[in-house]
Amino acid sequence: MVETRAQRAAKRRHKPEPEDPAEEADPNNPVGFWIKTDRWPSKLFEPEPDMEHLLARRKSSSSSARKRSSSASSITPSDQKPREEKSAQYRDSRYETLLATKGSFMAPSKLDITNESKILCETLLEGNQTYPENSLFRDDIFGLTCEKIRTKNEARVLQDITRLIVPSAESLATYGAEHLDILTESVNEGWNNSIPLTGRRPQPDYSVGFLRDAFTEEQLDKLSPFIGDFLADQSYFMATYYMYFPFLACEVKCGDALDVADRQNAHTMTLAARGVVELFRLVGRENDVHRQIVAFSISHDQRSVRIYGYYPVIDGKNTKYYRHEIYTFSFTTLNGRDKWTAYRFTKNIYDTWMPGFFKRICSAIDQLPAKVDFEVQALSESTGLSQRLENGAQMEDSVSLSVEENDQADNAGQVVTPATSFLKLGPVKRRKKT
Repeated sequence: MVETRAQRAAKRRHKPEPEDPAEEADPNNPVGFWIKTDRWPSKLFEPEPDMEHLLARRKSSSSSARKRSSSASSITPSDQKPREEKSAQYRDSRYETLLATKGSFMAPSKLDITNESKILCETLLEGNQTYPENSLFRDDIFGLTCEKIRTKNEARVLQDITRLIVPSAESLATYGAEHLDILTESVNEGWNNSIPLTGRRPQPDYSVGFLRDAFTEEQLDKLSPFIGDFLADQSYFMATYYMYFPFLACEVKCGDALDVADRQNAHTMTLAARGVVELFRLVGRENDVHRQIVAFSISHDQRSVRIYGYYPVIDGKNTKYYRHEIYTFSFTTLNGRDKWTAYRFTKNIYDTWMPGFFKRICSAIDQLPAKVDFEVQALSESTGLSQRLENGAQMEDSVSLSVEENDQADNAGQVVTPATSFLKLGPVKRRKKT
């Protein structure tokens, strides 16, 4: 039977309306979804539950009170405890066991580091470098230098020797190494902005990481939920309020205390490695850092040096941190044959390893979603440095975070007040430029 023109017209009139393209599109295929609907699937911008523990956290109120009272008096600031006090907990050999309960081991993993990291260590040790022409390590006065510091205290070793073992990144930048302008350093300063591992924050004699200005505005926007109020919050990605993603620490001792320095460095660099792992896990690239050295430490006294690398071993959501011994030596023996070894190693970290490491960090940050809906506690209005991510959407499904600092002494019984809420609905507005 031939269909008449009237019947065909009637069919067209009664043809059901096309379904909502979003109902037909597969949200698990973002590109296909965008082609069909001209927008990205909303689930692409919903943060995973695993992100929640990474959000910035408010420092404990008692810690803030201590810092205010210290700054208002002549007492040493809370971020610069006296050398004897800051080392006290590490003198106990059981501290190594405490670190192990937190997943940090001062020993190599049975899986070992990757071949790539083994080659890296050799390159950093052997790569050619330049040295200061006129220093206390000059050939004709080296022996006299060693004799003068042989019985001296840590402060004297720091003054005369440390910069010839671990050169200052900022000083090298001042002398013209422009590629180091993205780095910053701390000297005997507490890592008050790092989320604690054992309840006490590290306070390395020297540490190096990246400046805030090393990152683009877009990258800082993406990091904002995890940084929060960098003057008052704690983060996996910060050491001090001005240092992001630290990667090198140094501890100095005298006498027979290098084991103490090693424990301090192990604590410090576990936090550094943890930040790298958590960033790469956020973007599904944790395998990129599995068994790879991502941080370094140097312990030294008036005659010996110990150089270590730190690496994660990742098994699904479980991560453990291990230490790889790179080189241990005496710089005073054989007429100072190895006196420049640590200096050369450190400069090669800055010149050879750091630029590539920074690119990897930036590539991971660039993969963070730009419109995940977070609300971050603003800086105090009185500071004029407000970093709030404005949010005009309906506030639903917020998840509060709290952290217990679980060590003894001044952290006993303290609970960190949450500073960040986690929201799943609504678009986020960009920060206003002021």
